[in-house]
Amino acid sequence: MPANHDPQDSPGAALPQQVPGRSQQAVALAGFFSLSLAAWAAASVPIILHSSGWFAVSAKAPWMPPGWMFRSMWMLLYAAVAVAAWLVWRKGALTGGTLAGYLTQLVLNAAWPLAFFGLFPVFGGASLWAAFLVIAALGASVAFLILRFGPVSPAAGLLMLPYLSWVVFSSSLNLYSAIHN
Repeated sequence: MPANHDPQDSPGAALPQQVPGRSQQAVALAGFFSLSLAAWAAASVPIILHSSGWFAVSAKAPWMPPGWMFRSMWMLLYAAVAVAAWLVWRKGALTGGTLAGYLTQLVLNAAWPLAFFGLFPVFGGASLWAAFLVIAALGASVAFLILRFGPVSPAAGLLMLPYLSWVVFSSSLNLYSAIHN
C-alpha cells in the first residue's frame, strides 16, 4: 500500500510561491518607478548640459524627430519598463540573470547620454562611436529582457517591445551622427 506522501515533506521540494500582498505590491511598484525615474534623471543631465551646445550645430539624421518627442517617449518607456519589471517581480521571477539584465539596461540607458552628449566635447567623434557601442549593448539587454519577461508575463514582454523599437530607432540616429560628425 503506497504511503500518503506530501511533496513538501521531501527535502529540496519547491514550496508554493507566496503572492505579495497589495501593500507590498504597491511599495514594489513605487520602487520600480523610482529606479526608472533615477535612471531618467541621470540620463537627462548630459542632454540638458549639451543639447544647446555642440549638438545644436551637429549634423543630424534627416529622420530625427523633434526634442519634445524624445522626452515624451523616454518618459513613457521608462514607465513601461517599471511596470514590466514589477509584473515579473510579482511572479517571483526577477532574480538571477533576469535581475542582472534589468539592472544592466537601466545602467546602459543612463550611460548612453553621458557617452553621446557628455563626452563629445572631450573626445569628439570617438565618443559617438562609443555611444553607439553602448546603445547596441542596451538593445541586446532589452532583447534579453523580452525573452526573459515574456514567458513569465506576456504583458511584461509586450511592454518591452516599444522600448526595443525605440532603442533601434535611436541607434540609427546615433550611427548617422557618428558617421557625419
